[in-house]
Amino acid sequence: MEEHRVEDVATPEGFDRDPELVQAFYNARRRQLQQPEIQPNAAHLALAKLQDALGDRFLLVTQNIDNLHERAGNTNVIHMHGELLKVRCSQSGQVLDWTGDVTPEDKCHCCQFPAPLRPHVVWFGEMPLGMDEIYMALSMADIFIAIGTSGHVYPAAGFVHEAKLHGAHTVELNLEPSQVGNEFAEKYYGRQARWCLSLLKSC
Repeated sequence: MEEHRVEDVATPEGFDRDPELVQAFYNARRRQLQQPEIQPNAAHLALAKLQDALGDRFLLVTQNIDNLHERAGNTNVIHMHGELLKVRCSQSGQVLDWTGDVTPEDKCHCCQFPAPLRPHVVWFGEMPLGMDEIYMALSMADIFIAIGTSGHVYPAAGFVHEAKLHGAHTVELNLEPSQVGNEFAEKYYGRQARWCLSLLKSC
């Protein structure tokens, strides 16, 4: 795919400056996500199995904007950075499912005056989604598991500390230690899918 500067395609200012470029950028990624070869991996499927076992006691918070967790079978998912297969009204914030391309001419008609649609993606400088629900879940969690994260990006990197404050047991499953790896009580490093499956087998 064509390379672009983050400032041009992942900021509100970039969208205001060149909406056609931004829409084309996300259109290409939306099309790619829906290619038949893009499928949930073993880790996605393992987390779906964990939800089956735990029911409504399980919450999956992801920084990914794809729908692979849902396609694997997870239903209790918060996409804190938004979703690629959705758009929202730039005026009212109303969110719409959207699998095709978006052009600057596409409008949302939920408002008195039709407003442009924008990708339902959190850009740099914007607040992540679902934070109240996430912090509520962290305050009540018995176990907090972080899988495959770098620990560089806040507020997500701070979730382990928040969970610890409320007494949760914390586990990191990763290819290598994250930037906040020392916060975790239990740590496993190796292939994500293998460790997810091992965790499930021990439940």
